[in-house]
Amino acid sequence: MIEASSVRIPEARIVEAYPAALGLMENAQVEEALPRPADAPGRTRFVSPIAGASAPRRMVRANLEAALRKSGGDDPLLSTREHGILVSLRRALAVGMTVSEFFIEPLGYLDLGEKKRSSGLSATDETQFRSLVRARALVAALVTASHFLHALGDSPTGEPTALGEPGYDTANDALSFVVAQVAKAATDAVDNEDLGPRIARAMADVIDRVEGDAHRIMGDSLQAFLARTYAVEVDDFHVRGFERSASTKGRKPLVMQFKQVHEVVGNHIAKAQAIKLAKMLVAYDFERQKNPFVELGGFLFTFVGDGFPGTGKTTLIQMTAGLVKEYCDLAGYPFVYENFGIDQISEYQGKSGQNCRAFIDRVLDPQAIGFGTIDDIDQVAGKRDDRQSSSGQQEVTGVLMAAFSGAETVVRGNASFGMFSNYPEKVDDALRQRAGARWLVDGPQTENDYIDIFHLLLGKKHDVPLGQDDFFADQALKQAVAKSYAQHNRPQEDGLMVVWERFTDEHGEPKTIRDVGLYLHAIKEAEPRFTGRAIKNVTDGIKYRAMDVELPDEWFENPEAFLQKGYDDKLAMIEDLQKPISMDFILQEINRYADSEFRYSDKSDEAAIQELLRDHRVRQKAAERLDDLEDD
Repeated sequence: MIEASSVRIPEARIVEAYPAALGLMENAQVEEALPRPADAPGRTRFVSPIAGASAPRRMVRANLEAALRKSGGDDPLLSTREHGILVSLRRALAVGMTVSEFFIEPLGYLDLGEKKRSSGLSATDETQFRSLVRARALVAALVTASHFLHALGDSPTGEPTALGEPGYDTANDALSFVVAQVAKAATDAVDNEDLGPRIARAMADVIDRVEGDAHRIMGDSLQAFLARTYAVEVDDFHVRGFERSASTKGRKPLVMQFKQVHEVVGNHIAKAQAIKLAKMLVAYDFERQKNPFVELGGFLFTFVGDGFPGTGKTTLIQMTAGLVKEYCDLAGYPFVYENFGIDQISEYQGKSGQNCRAFIDRVLDPQAIGFGTIDDIDQVAGKRDDRQSSSGQQEVTGVLMAAFSGAETVVRGNASFGMFSNYPEKVDDALRQRAGARWLVDGPQTENDYIDIFHLLLGKKHDVPLGQDDFFADQALKQAVAKSYAQHNRPQEDGLMVVWERFTDEHGEPKTIRDVGLYLHAIKEAEPRFTGRAIKNVTDGIKYRAMDVELPDEWFENPEAFLQKGYDDKLAMIEDLQKPISMDFILQEINRYADSEFRYSDKSDEAAIQELLRDHRVRQKAAERLDDLEDD
């Protein structure tokens, strides 16, 4: 997927760099340590008195073609695989050279170079020029390794490679280092089957090494590199900072412990909406890159799931991902699931935002069905006014806000994102309000829920009498969901109940659009967070309820019945099931959404009160100890 704002790299410029790339492949030279002479018998080995002194080194040629022939056995000719690697490496080197030129040219590199040739540079300009030369070398190496890894399509295997010391004095030095790593990986390969994964491992290690060096060496030019995206359309390849190009080629298979629907006990509304979401996603039409549910209304692009620890958020994620994958496997669609977690927050400036943007792009890939989750969103994304939040957490908040409801957000209907948290009140208000739906994950509630979950988790390897034979009857979704929705005919939170009672005493229960507007305004007066975006989320929820239809299971039993039909046929089939919008839908969705805002507000206030009380108790205790010390 190439973004509209990307810097397109002209194919002609890449082809122009082919001769230089081929010359590098044939003549790349790197430094290697000279072998130490064996100690003479009876003599003490001399140890250099200079701290940190390195071993003597020499320049050697990286004989790439010979290394490739070695992996193919005794055949004097290159195999198709080996020849393909040479062709791919030449193009990767050419792309690296060209992208590094496009990166460095706007930073004054050409002007400084011309000035150096004509009249020489001042000390300050010379320092700046050398810095740009090194930045270009780093970018050339990074892009070459990334493009080559993208072209190989192999998953890296084996132990990390011992890379040696790359040189960044010129772009040729850095690219020679990349060629040398390819030659070393080819030399270590057992056979042609092992060749691709070995080289992929080496390129992944080069990327990691160059990334670390870039944060240390590039200085001011680093931000210029992170701020732009470079795209090679012919190869469906992009460079956005240090992320690795998103591609369906070589994508790792999803490894996850999926849960069945009956294994989610309680959480009736959340479970029902997750099942609907799975069916919605696979209604996507790859040819038109559209989803009928986006056109008809009610598509769930973003949602937030909140509840106490242990109420089943992880189980719900596993169930949803499992359902989507099952439908995708049936239809032959590629499926992408990714979770963005706290481990992707980086200490380097800009890297956390890059990681988050890469996560978003991989899930949004229009050539696949995507489901992305941000677990523990309160730890991953920081509140903008919270001094405790790191710069990385603030970057993630900005990226998520722009991706979920920004000026350039396009909802095709092939992907959905869920934010999950035990403490949603700690999430930035503006980010949380970008979640179109709220899933209250409250876990088992009734006596039968607790009976069912104990029976499920205990398993069948026991002789304890069951005591009943209608297990999981309360988990039948139609009946449970209808009962759960009906609870929201009236508010559940105390704060909203006060607003409701005051409103109905004055106006009666809402019966018209005007009444609904007055009720919404009354909520806004009591809860300032209930803004225009909240109203949009409520109306989206109402449309979702209108499209909350039972897509027949027969549609998903074989691909021809629905999944592989054309877009217009899918649209007509779904439209026939659409329900009219009723006042019950409207009030239930308003109360569900407003309840969540009051719940978050109450939790946030209570947390602040508890913190103040704790500080007061600590100060009081400290004063008492101070008095004791003075008495002593």
